[in-house]
Amino acid sequence: MKFHRRTTMALALGGLALPALVQAQGSAAWRPTRPVRLVVAAAPGGSNDILGRIIAEPASQILGQPVVIENRAGAGSIIGSEAVARAPADGYTLLINSSLATLPAVVANMPYDTLGDFDGVAVAGFSPHLLVVNPSVPARTAQEFIALLRANPRRLNYSSAGPGSGPHIGGLVLMARMNVEAETVHYRGGGPSVAALLTGEAQFGTPTMASAIGQVRGGALRALAVLADQRSPALPDVPSAPQAGMPGVIHEEFFPIVAPRRTPPAALAVLGDAFRQAIQQTATRVNELTGVVPRTGFETSAQVMALVRYGVEINTRLLRAAGVQPE
Repeated sequence: MKFHRRTTMALALGGLALPALVQAQGSAAWRPTRPVRLVVAAAPGGSNDILGRIIAEPASQILGQPVVIENRAGAGSIIGSEAVARAPADGYTLLINSSLATLPAVVANMPYDTLGDFDGVAVAGFSPHLLVVNPSVPARTAQEFIALLRANPRRLNYSSAGPGSGPHIGGLVLMARMNVEAETVHYRGGGPSVAALLTGEAQFGTPTMASAIGQVRGGALRALAVLADQRSPALPDVPSAPQAGMPGVIHEEFFPIVAPRRTPPAALAVLGDAFRQAIQQTATRVNELTGVVPRTGFETSAQVMALVRYGVEINTRLLRAAGVQPE
């Protein structure tokens, strides 16, 4: 999903400065006294899992309590997200889910209210998706691959991380904009969907850079394009979508961290400060390992949820234009 700098700056509401955690704790009079759960609504190995584990360590040090990763995969991340929406709003259960803003566009009967059942904590970063193929696919460029799809409609398998996931929507965007067809196969998260690409069970996919960059660098997957307007410094040899001849195939994902609605503002302030500090501390490592880039402008709970609302709106418009209706 493309989130333009102009919109980001508007959401920043004047560019609030990051207050120090100590100041927030002193004024808020809240501090965790037991471990904090960070629920990853997908299987291990995907982009949410990788990013969550990297930032959990420094966040634990800042908070003075362990931040424990709990993977709760299923139903395209709905199971884990619903569990957090129904959890006690006490500051001890959080969710990281890059599909949070995409699911309402493809699931007709959501068991929770994406905009009404969560409070924002932080945004862990933004990541473009990739167009990747198994090395056995006889295409060295995006244009060669598009020609292969057109010559073999619905004969190649496309790997999705689950209904409504970023990789699912990326594939829909590709197929709609390039007028090609493929068989979509849903897996239980980004990790399993990339594993299917590695084994050749699926021939292509549009995973996040975070979940596939290691396999691309190691040669286990072939990246044909970064689905962004510009090349990524993390994969400088891979062309952008316009350079690859696919100017309309742009898809970027963001990683919101949220808490159950009505979490005390004091807890949200302390948690938000801790995770923003952790995100900044690990920014270089995260970018090198995953291609995820942090951005400023999401220093309050309202700003985080404004980004989620924007994501819901833009994904809904995008999918309806592609002829995709919620099921």
